[in-house]
Amino acid sequence: MSLGMSYKPNVHQHIPGTSGNQAGNLQSHSAANLATLQSYRPLLSDYGPPSLGFSQGSTGSQVPQNKYAELLAIIEELGKEIRPTYAGSKSAMERLKRGIIHARGLVRECLAETERNARS
Repeated sequence: MSLGMSYKPNVHQHIPGTSGNQAGNLQSHSAANLATLQSYRPLLSDYGPPSLGFSQGSTGSQVPQNKYAELLAIIEELGKEIRPTYAGSKSAMERLKRGIIHARGLVRECLAETERNARS
């Protein structure tokens, strides 16, 4: 393989031993994923860190659960960015970087909250 060449899989290629209706299967599968993806779309934006839309003014013991839930949602969303990143998507790579940075901050906040709760 020469330098500068990259592997790009052919998603429309027929694989022996599989049904010939791959496009139909992909469309129905992607339609289900589209609904899921649209529910996560507010999580990752190209213009800032991911957010679940939780109010910043939460009080008491509700904050750690919100932060933890937000962290879990971000980690789940990051998993979806791995494959496009390997395929060479620069926008997916940038979303992955921003998501990791945001997740690291949330981990720190969750740990600090856990330590505060353990002391009290």
